[in-house]
Amino acid sequence: MIRFMEEKDLPSVLAIYNDIILTSKAVYRYDIQTLEEKQQWFHEQQAAGNPLLVFMDNGVVAGFASYSQFRPYPGYKHTMEHSVYVHKDHYKKGIASKLMHELIAIAQKQGVKTLVAGIDGENVASIKAHEKLGFTYAGTIKNAGYKFDEWLDLVFYQLSLPGPEKVS
Repeated sequence: MIRFMEEKDLPSVLAIYNDIILTSKAVYRYDIQTLEEKQQWFHEQQAAGNPLLVFMDNGVVAGFASYSQFRPYPGYKHTMEHSVYVHKDHYKKGIASKLMHELIAIAQKQGVKTLVAGIDGENVASIKAHEKLGFTYAGTIKNAGYKFDEWLDLVFYQLSLPGPEKVS
């Protein structure tokens, strides 16, 4: 079941995110995030009207997803970059795809024109999943990040949506 994230979900969301930081190249961050940082993120995302979703599996947060404005300038207000993370015990259950379908539906309702994915270049599973959802390759930044003693390429994929009828 997918629902909007609540503050009570933040410890579970934080545990998923911190495991990703420590064990994968999905986030080019070295240090784990604190609960206070995650709470601040949660409140900032809510204030901006950005969707915060959780996937519940038998009463447990198995994954989460969100998006926020790609860059902090007015010209980017209809371009969003998304994030989807799944707990390692729930991989290969289609949770990320289900969360993405819901994010895309919300993006369409909110008038998003372009949805952006920044993916580690070695994450073939994520690239293929995005392609299945209709995302197209938009470019690579070589050596964009450094983690686990190696330089990492960041690939961008984008999904074009109808966007707003009129931009103000």
